[in-house]
Amino acid sequence: MPVFIWGRPVLATRYQAAFVVFFRLVMAWTFLYAASRQVLNPHWDIGEFLNRVRTFHDVYGVFAGAMVVSIIAFLVAWGHLLIGVSLLVGLMVRVSASVGGVLMLLYWAAFMDFPYVGDADNFIVDFHLVYAALLFYLAAVGAGRVVGLDAWVGSHPAMHRNPRLKPLFG
Repeated sequence: MPVFIWGRPVLATRYQAAFVVFFRLVMAWTFLYAASRQVLNPHWDIGEFLNRVRTFHDVYGVFAGAMVVSIIAFLVAWGHLLIGVSLLVGLMVRVSASVGGVLMLLYWAAFMDFPYVGDADNFIVDFHLVYAALLFYLAAVGAGRVVGLDAWVGSHPAMHRNPRLKPLFG
């Protein structure tokens, strides 16, 4: 049975839908694992990471300041958790996957020592860019509507009264 997004079929087969669910769950695990290491670890510090940025140090260095770093650490840790939970249950995947994709692009730029990313084995492309592409794909196909809560919320009668909210739920 095809999966329809905005009135047109996006996923034509059950196999394509299974891959979308698989990739959504893999990315959920990625974010939940990162969140577990950040939220549960009282010694986790994003300031060290932000101070090691090379290519865009002036941009990222602003967020490593004493006044801002605790707020950024809170936002990153709990953002990872919320994105992971959203992808896991399939609720508001279009929003969470888009935010996650932007976050991955920010990490990609932060790890860059142009033209290498992280180390000399990664020339311009590394896993952050692949994760970003996958997350943007999940957002584009409305992955939360495939074995997720977005399908249920999107068909709820309240959505008919508030049609502007419908894009948030795939």
